[in-house]
Formats: sequence, C-alpha cells, structure tokens
Amino acid sequence: MTDTQRVHQAQAAATSFLALFSIVGLALYGLPLYYDYMVSEFGWSRTQVTSGNALSKLVVGPLFGFLAGWIIDRFGPRRLMLAGIVLAAAALVGLSWMSALWMFYFFYLLNALGYVCGGPLPNQVLLSQWFREGRGKAMGFAYLGIGIGGAVVPLLSYWMAGLWGWRGALRALGVMVLVLAGPMAYFAREAPAHAKDAKAGGGLAPLRAVFRQPAFYLLAIGSMCSIAAVGGTNQHLKLFLSLDQGYRQGDAARIISLVLACSIAGRLLMGWLADRLSKARVMLLIYILVAAAIPLLFFASSPGAMYLFAIMFGIGLGGEYLIIPLMAAELFGVGVLGRVMGVVVTADGVAESVSPMLVGYLRDATGSYGTGFSVLVGAALLGAAAISLLPRRPGV
Repeated sequence: MTDTQRVHQAQAAATSFLALFSIVGLALYGLPLYYDYMVSEFGWSRTQVTSGNALSKLVVGPLFGFLAGWIIDRFGPRRLMLAGIVLAAAALVGLSWMSALWMFYFFYLLNALGYVCGGPLPNQVLLSQWFREGRGKAMGFAYLGIGIGGAVVPLLSYWMAGLWGWRGALRALGVMVLVLAGPMAYFAREAPAHAKDAKAGGGLAPLRAVFRQPAFYLLAIGSMCSIAAVGGTNQHLKLFLSLDQGYRQGDAARIISLVLACSIAGRLLMGWLADRLSKARVMLLIYILVAAAIPLLFFASSPGAMYLFAIMFGIGLGGEYLIIPLMAAELFGVGVLGRVMGVVVTADGVAESVSPMLVGYLRDATGSYGTGFSVLVGAALLGAAAISLLPRRPGV
C-alpha cells in the first residue's frame, strides 16, 4: 500500500467519524432529549412526540433506502453524504422554529432524509471500499463518532438549553452538524476500486443470488428486531427518566451521557473482536447484551441498577450498527454492499420508527412503561435467535 493510499484511508475514516458524530450522535440521539420540552410546551402525548421519527422513517425508508444504496453502488457515497449533512442540519434548525404539529412532521421528514443520505449507509460503504484488512477496526474508529457525539449531546443540550432555551439549543446543534461534517465530506475521495468495478463489469453486480440466501433474511430479521429494541429504548429514555421517574434534567442527562460514553468502549471492543472472531458470534453477543440490559429499567428507582443498565446497554449499543455492515460485507461481498445495506437499512428504519411509537402508545394506554419495555425485551431476544442461525463462515 502506498503512502497516498494510507492518507486517503485516514481521510475516509476521519470523514466517516465526523459525519456519524454529527448526523447520528448529535442529530439522531439529540432530538429525543427535547421531547419532554415539547410535551410540556405543546401538550403533546408521548405517542405524538415519537410519531415524528416513526412516520418520517416509514415514508423515507421504503421510498429512498434502496434508491440511496443504488446511487452509492453506481456513483459512490460522497455526493449523497453531502446532501444528507445539509438536510440533517436544516431539520434541526427547522424544528427550532416549529409552532404546529405539521411542522414537526415536515422537519422530521428532512431529518430522516438526512439520516438515510448522510448517516451509516454511505459511511459503511465508503469504509468498506477503502479498507480490506482491518475493516472492523476502521469501522470501529468511525463509529466512535456516534458514541462521542451521543455522549456529548445530553450534557451539551442541557447546557445550551439553560443559556438559550430548547429552541436556541436545537439551532446551535444544526449549525454544528453543518460546520463539523460538511468540509470533510466535501473533500472526501471515492475509492478507485469503485470506479474500476463499475466500468469493468459494465454495470452493477446482480442481487438475485443474495436474495436466494437464507442468511440475507436472517440478517434482516435479526437486525430489525434488535434495532427496534434499541430505538424504542433510546427514544423513551429521557421521557421515562424525567417525567415518569422524576429525575432532574441534569441527572437524566448524565445517565444518557453514560450510555453513549460506554458505547465508545463497545465500538472499540466489538470492532476489535470482529477482526478476530466469527462476526456472527460477535453479533450474537451484542444482541444478548441489549436484551439483558432493558429489564434493568424496571428498577430505575435504584441508581445502581441504572448505572448497570447504562454500562450494559451502552456496550451493546456501541456494537449494534457497527456489526451489521461488517456481517453483510462478509456474507455477500463489497460489490453489492450499498444495495444490500439499502434494503437492510430500510427494514431497520421501519423497525426503529414503529417501535418507539408503539412503546409510546402502550405507555399512554396503560399509564406505565412496563408493557412497552417487555415488548422491547422480546424483540431483542427474537433478534438474537435469528442471528444465532447465521452461518459462521461466508458462503455457508
């Protein structure tokens, strides 16, 4: 490998780090921190404040998920990533000015478009194209951006909301997304192998063989179930702690920050393990951690239980999104990864969107999170069962 290639690899890793820090760490994990403000100011229910994420992803995912994957496989991830960064920043700024429920839905739709275009999907492909050896470590480093961004945003939002109110804090987050992620994505380089493959083959590698493999459906089902468990927990954690358990804003922010801080260790650990062990076994370990952590929320009145939850859930969360593209690349190859992940990300987006709204509905209907959290545990266990059936070696 030449020095120039090493520089381009480092540039790709840094670009993905900042994009994921901004679009996922700040924007995706940051927005639920403002739900309790919206409930208090507008009188909206928990179902309503979580429905923006749900409805937007249900619209955006099926319409744009596979299309985004096709664009990436055909033209590379850079331009799509730039569009996603702009959309994510605009969504946060727009939400800071909203005054009606329709505006909430509209700007959440932009947020979902930003996530699909600039979030994990293009970054997974960018890193998979540039890295062959050490792909797990590269993905782990880039995904540290999610952990660091997610760990910073609760404390940052708490501080900014104290200075400028929750609307000013949202505007500041939007500006940060654009300033931090935009320049690196603009100067990112496409992997040379991508252009060569497209020209040499005269088109894109077909997906028919992938869709004939049971492993594809096991991966899709497993990831959907576990993402549903993670998304349902994340979207309601601030609401649960501040409104149901009576935690002060600062205390709730510290617990959520600890979850995301532990996810940093989880990303490093799972990326390291994925380069040394069967990726299916590492994936199973991650899903079991998520399933084991959620029941601890039933003991939220105990600080010890909440800190244990934060550690276990954070480590599992750290490996959650990281392991899916690594598993897909091992099973199906890099040549179809954009389109495969486009389908998987679309399916995961549906699960991630429906789950929080379902939990919110169950909370509104029963007056307790007990039933909703039990559903999340069941989903996580079902995901682990599906992943346990994946082949330990590609092509098996």
